Amino acid sequence: MSELAARWAPVCEAIVRLLSPHAEVVLHDPRSDRVIGIWNRFSGRSPGDPSLLGELDGLRPVGKDVYGPYPKSLPDGRRLSSVSAVVRDGDGRAEVVLCVNVDRTAFDEAARLLSGFAAPATGQPQALFERDWTETLGEVVGEFVRDRATPVEQLSRQDRLALLARLEGAGVFSQRRSVPVVARALRMSRSTAYQLLAEIRKESDADAS
Repeated sequence: MSELAARWAPVCEAIVRLLSPHAEVVLHDPRSDRVIGIWNRFSGRSPGDPSLLGELDGLRPVGKDVYGPYPKSLPDGRRLSSVSAVVRDGDGRAEVVLCVNVDRTAFDEAARLLSGFAAPATGQPQALFERDWTETLGEVVGEFVRDRATPVEQLSRQDRLALLARLEGAGVFSQRRSVPVVARALRMSRSTAYQLLAEIRKESDADAS
């Protein structure tokens, strides 16, 4: 290993260890246009190979002497995201070019998996809703307490009335044996749940008339 490569070796090794096993780090000598060091080699190149740094000429730097990320491909079809940095000496001359190549394979697979989970879902069948009305209960209660930033057991009487009204509007109380389940979810007695429910229904009937 040349003296120049040895001086930059700790930096290159640190990058590889951080991004292992997905990154390859290549160190180039711009004066000879040769590779002088390579870590976690997966591109097939070796020290002494031509650097082909002319590929940077067609790129616009994103910062002072920094290029990329830009796409590259391996012969086996794998896609890479690459970034290159020109490091200059005290006189402003390019001393080394440090390139980091990240194999996108694992990240692309993860993105496809996550996009599958995020795909739009079809509407829930009515029969399924009737069996899973407790899911609606959980969603309504969860949204309500998040909006108020208050735990369910600390809701005021007016909050409980408003929440029961939402549950009534969502059709939860049209399900058999729903009141005891709602009472447990809201940390109240069954009698209190029946009393508050009767109150909101009375108000609703009065508004309708």
